[in-house]
Amino acid sequence: MFGIIRPCRHRMSEGMAASWVAHLCGLCLALRDGHGQFARVATNYDGLIISVLVEAQSTATADLRRTAGPCPLRGMRTAPVAKGEGARLAAAVSLVLASAKVRDHVEDADGAFARRPVAAAARTVARRWDRAGARTGGDLGFDTAVLVDAVGRQGAVEAAAGPGTPVLAVTEPTETATAAAFAHTAVLAGRPGNRAALEEARLFGRLAHLLDAVEDLDEDARTGAWNPLTATGTDLAEARRLCDDARHGIRLALRDVEFADSAAGRLSHELLVHELARSVDRAFGTTSCGHTEHESGAGGGDRAQAAADAADAGVLAAGPYGGSPYGPGPGGSPYAPGPGQNPYAPGDPAGPGGFPPPPEPPRRRGLIAGCLVYTGLCCTCRVCCTEHDDAWSGRRREAWCNKCDDCGDCCDCCQCCDCDCCDGCDCCDCGCDC
Repeated sequence: MFGIIRPCRHRMSEGMAASWVAHLCGLCLALRDGHGQFARVATNYDGLIISVLVEAQSTATADLRRTAGPCPLRGMRTAPVAKGEGARLAAAVSLVLASAKVRDHVEDADGAFARRPVAAAARTVARRWDRAGARTGGDLGFDTAVLVDAVGRQGAVEAAAGPGTPVLAVTEPTETATAAAFAHTAVLAGRPGNRAALEEARLFGRLAHLLDAVEDLDEDARTGAWNPLTATGTDLAEARRLCDDARHGIRLALRDVEFADSAAGRLSHELLVHELARSVDRAFGTTSCGHTEHESGAGGGDRAQAAADAADAGVLAAGPYGGSPYGPGPGGSPYAPGPGQNPYAPGDPAGPGGFPPPPEPPRRRGLIAGCLVYTGLCCTCRVCCTEHDDAWSGRRREAWCNKCDDCGDCCDCCQCCDCDCCDGCDCCDCGCDC
């Protein structure tokens, strides 16, 4: 897996985490069904945002999900996963992105890619993925030539860069590709009015490029590999300023997007606003999060993010609904119930906060079945690296390394509660009283 947005499940409600996993698994299965088993290695955390955006702009229907079969990464359990045009577009974009990443490794002669037979095989795979992405994109009315062109121009742009060259000149191809992919989600969802705002979210491409450069800075300096920050003479303070400006621009762009599905809209907001802020902090090593504090009653939360959202609170009043642009409702907010409505009412099929309830935990497995599942968990590194379901009881277990996706054991389950675009805890549906 690769990508800059790697949310910790402790920061999400069960419903929101289940929805995020549904899109991740949907992308993986779309790659498998359309391009073969090996294409699943192109699954990435950022690509699923395409699927989330399509669903957020589409009217919620039952055919947006299907039940997938058992998978070792889910503890050999079935689960509802995203399907349809959003997942397929995400697969096409992911293939092109993965081919670009493979080419980048080949050009930099990273690790095994320095060997000529490996490099030749990698180039063949990259070309195959380009063609596969183009086929799928063509079926959806999306010309992946803009992505391929951006990838092709990247090498020339980097070769021309030197001390004094604006680093944004290096990130331009990535921004252009991101703008095209994000804008086409509005076309698939039948909301052409959202195209302009989503094109502005091209800043996500800038962020992805800059954060990748920051994270690789030390390693590139050690190996002598090309790095845009080193090549252009951009220091970390300037890189951080550019990242914060891009993050702010994405937040403003999202406020002009009309979302039809309030639950998927909240997931889009969580990923592209709150999780993106944490990705920036993680890359620059300036923050930690704390579900341990929250659970002990000490509070916590991303106060810097809350302050930034509060500073932009006036923008919310200009949304297309007269309030928050994330959906209609009393005062324009989709997070507040209408007259006589209670989003937490018993029997509500949507579940708290509008998200579908998480699947029922399975019954206890027998000894032999549990041993087989446990073997699968070990072989896929789930036991040591990620939170997982116990092979016998089905209860949620921490990873052996006791880490939660690079944030240690310090995540805040409700960091978005102070955000002015959210109404109380409906944004994360964690059930706390803050």
